[in-house]
Amino acid sequence: MSKQNAFYAQSGGVTSVINASACGVIETARKHSDKIGTVYAGQNGIIGALVEELIDTNAISEQDVAALRHTPGGAFGSCRYKLKDMETHREQYERLIEVFKAHDIGYFFYNGGNDSADTCLKVSQISEKLGYPIKAIHVPKTVDNDLPITDTCPGFGSVAKYIALSTMEAGLDIQSMCETSTKVFILEVMGRHAGWIAAAGGLAQQAEGQPPHIIIFPEIAFDRVAFMKKVDQSVKDNGYCVIVVSEGAHYEDGTFIADAGTKDAFGHTQLGGVAPTLANMVREDLGYKYHWAVADYLQRAARHISSRTDVEQAYAVGQAAVEMAVAGKNAVMPAIIRKSNAPFEWVIEEAPLDKVANVEKFMPRDFITEDGFGITEACREYLEPLIRGEAELPYDEKTGLPTYVRLSHQLAEKKLPEFKA
Repeated sequence: MSKQNAFYAQSGGVTSVINASACGVIETARKHSDKIGTVYAGQNGIIGALVEELIDTNAISEQDVAALRHTPGGAFGSCRYKLKDMETHREQYERLIEVFKAHDIGYFFYNGGNDSADTCLKVSQISEKLGYPIKAIHVPKTVDNDLPITDTCPGFGSVAKYIALSTMEAGLDIQSMCETSTKVFILEVMGRHAGWIAAAGGLAQQAEGQPPHIIIFPEIAFDRVAFMKKVDQSVKDNGYCVIVVSEGAHYEDGTFIADAGTKDAFGHTQLGGVAPTLANMVREDLGYKYHWAVADYLQRAARHISSRTDVEQAYAVGQAAVEMAVAGKNAVMPAIIRKSNAPFEWVIEEAPLDKVANVEKFMPRDFITEDGFGITEACREYLEPLIRGEAELPYDEKTGLPTYVRLSHQLAEKKLPEFKA
C-alpha cells in the first residue's frame, strides 16, 4: 500500500474525552509514517472536508498532541451535519472525492455517535459507488452510550461519574435542609431515547432510603399518577425526594414530556426542560417546595471528574482505528468488548459499520427495577467499572485551574474552488 494522508474529524456533541481519541489517532498515525503521511483534521467535522478547511496536525507539537488526552471539548471543532443519501445529493460525495484527491487522502476517521456512524458508512461506500479508494473507520463516541455492539461508548463513563457524584452531593444538600426547606429536587440529564445517563444517577444510592429515590427512564412510559404516589411516599418516608430524569422521558403515546416543538439539525425533536415541567406537576399535585437543575453541557464537559477507565478506552479506540485502517480494513468500528466484571477486563474488536449506523442500544429491561423507578444490581455491576479511577489532570499552581491545551489551527492551503456545505 502506498503512503497516503488521513482525514480525522469530530462530530456531534463533544465529550470530556473525545480529544483523547484524537490523541490516539494522531499519535498512532505518526508511528505508521511509512503508510500515513499527514493527518488532516476537519475544522468543524465533515464540514471541514466539504469546504476544504483542513487543519494540518503535523504543525502540532508532540507535547500539545499529548495534552489533548486531558483536554475537554472538541479541539478541532465539531458539527451537527448529516450527509444526505448519495442518490439525491451526489454533489456532496463528488466534492469529498475532489478534496480527498487534492490532498491525497486515503484514510477517513470519523469520531462520533449514531448519526456520525451513518456518515462514516456512506463515505466508506465511495470506493464502490464512485471509484475512489478510501478506508473509512468510525471512532465511537457518545455520552448517551447508545451505540450497539460496543460494551460502552467513550464519553459515557465520565458523564456517568459526574451524574452519580452530583446526585450524591445534591442529595446530601437536600437532606440537610428538608425539614424546613426543599422537599423535592429534580436533576435533568441527557438521554433522548436511552436512559443510560439517568441510570448512572442510581449509583449514588448506597443503601435503602438514600437518593436518588426515583429515576425516570425513556424506556419506561411516564405515568403521572404512579410518579406522584412515589414522590409523596418518599417525602413521607425520608423527609425528601431526589429525582433523576432523562430529557427523553415520554408518555405512553410517545410524546416527550418536554417537547419544545422544534427540530435540530439531524431532524430530532428539540427537547426543552423536563425538570421544570415535572417540578410544576409536583407543585400542582402535591404542593411540596422544590428545586430543579439541568446538568446540560456541564455533564459532558467536566474533565475534572472524568473516569480513568473512560479516558483509557477513548484513547484505545482512536489507536485501534488507525491500526485497522493501515491493516486495510474499511467500514468498521473499533468496539469495546467486556471480558469480565471482576476483575474488569476489556479488549477492542472490529464491528461492521452497517450493523452500527442508525441503530440505538437501549437499557435492558432487567437493568430497571420492576416498578420502573430504579436500577437493578445487574445494572450496577455494569456501570460501576465504567466510572472507576481518577484521570490525572495537570493543574497550574498559580491559578489553581487545569492546564488545558488550546490549539492554533494551521490550515492546509486550499486547492479547489469554494463549495457551500
